Amino acid sequence: MMSDPHVRAQLVNLLTMRQAHMTFEDAVANFPMAHINTRPHNVTYSFWELLEHLRITQWDILDYIRNPQYQHMEWPAGYWQPPGTTTDEAGWKQTIRQFLADRAALVAIVQDPQTDLYAPIPHGYDGHTIMREILVVADHNAYHIGELGILRQVAGVW
Repeated sequence: MMSDPHVRAQLVNLLTMRQAHMTFEDAVANFPMAHINTRPHNVTYSFWELLEHLRITQWDILDYIRNPQYQHMEWPAGYWQPPGTTTDEAGWKQTIRQFLADRAALVAIVQDPQTDLYAPIPHGYDGHTIMREILVVADHNAYHIGELGILRQVAGVW
């Protein structure tokens, strides 16, 4: 089971492909730079803060998988930029680049036939496995990518 190529392919697809939901790339495509710091009506965070939340959370899980000295962050403050933080076009693009790089690192872990997807992470909690963590990332990303798409539509920046 450790090297089941079908399971690995499905996990990669879940992270990267347009299947039952839009992709990250779809959600950020042609985003108007004038609105990266806009907070949609009745939303407490901006488009960029939401993007950063996606990046930070995905990075945290990647760090959890790889780092024997992993230190968990405070919830929820550690997973969001401080309220009112803004960025510029370079910061927006850097967030996207880092999200994609970290996602590629997760994909590489999944695709490595030496990675035992089902073994408990040696430094992890409660028997957490890489399989579990990849599913958590995919679920979290899908949720917030959908939210980003809906907020773009509601704010008229699609």
